Amino acid sequence: MSENGTPTGDPATDTETGAATDTATDTARPRRRPALSPSRAGDFKQCPLLYRFRSVDRLPEPPTQAQVRGTLVHSVLERLFAVPRGDRTPERASALLAPTWEELAADNPEWTDLFADGTDGDGATDTAAEPNGSPAAAAPAGWLEGAQKLLDAYFDLEDPNRLEPEACEVHVETELSSGVLLRGYVDRLDVAPTGEIRVVDYKTGAAPRAIGEAKAMFQMKFYAVVLWRTRGVVPRQLKLMYLRDGQALAYTPDEAELARFERTLEAIWSAILKAGRTGDFRPSPSKLCDWCAHQALCPSFGGTPPEYPGWPEPDPGEESALDRAD
Repeated sequence: MSENGTPTGDPATDTETGAATDTATDTARPRRRPALSPSRAGDFKQCPLLYRFRSVDRLPEPPTQAQVRGTLVHSVLERLFAVPRGDRTPERASALLAPTWEELAADNPEWTDLFADGTDGDGATDTAAEPNGSPAAAAPAGWLEGAQKLLDAYFDLEDPNRLEPEACEVHVETELSSGVLLRGYVDRLDVAPTGEIRVVDYKTGAAPRAIGEAKAMFQMKFYAVVLWRTRGVVPRQLKLMYLRDGQALAYTPDEAELARFERTLEAIWSAILKAGRTGDFRPSPSKLCDWCAHQALCPSFGGTPPEYPGWPEPDPGEESALDRAD
């Protein structure tokens, strides 16, 4: 591995070997460079061992109903902006909910296992299925109702008919002068005729208290750095929309602040590489451990991590839809 995290070897013959992917497909694709994403950077800041479990060991984590619902709401909002202005109504969003869930469930059949007992997270038992009655996409009506409430809350925060985003669910990536590769996905990118950029991210969890706002804005500053370096423009506004509480958090960064944050990201990546060379990813116990799926393997809980497999192949910078659906 090189100093900037690039795997060594012949790039013409290296291939991905992710455990969750098909081997025949992997051999036809070139290996991608290791990269830093907002989610993985957050993992390392929270607990280096959690970063290792997710990015190096690639241990499976069962999704929660809340994560899947967040993914569903994100997908519906993305499709809503594909509808012409004037037709982006609460009724249209509601009509998109069932078919969007049907497609997500077909692409991720394991998600329906979350509803195997016929209940949602609140104990509701009424089941809503596809129009054709297929059990593959069956989900408790109460769970889908929760998604509908989040969509209704979105319309209380803004009128999508007054907006024409440049892109939704857009992949952003840049390499810093230090060699650190940054990679992520932006929920929505608004660009004014004057060239001013607004970065928007939907959150389906609760809005943070004042002390948690800085942590919440970490992801947005990450995107701002990438856009600044790729477009030469500092985003005019970073906007977090908390649909569960019907609140919005907006922030205006400046160039000096993003330059400092860029150095923070470089320091995080440097620490990751240092740990990656030796496998020394240490646990950092906190209240967040209560929600960790890997307690059985954590030394802080009497567990033993699996043998260190070496630096990950492919890169740890990939994010799934579930990563972005908080």
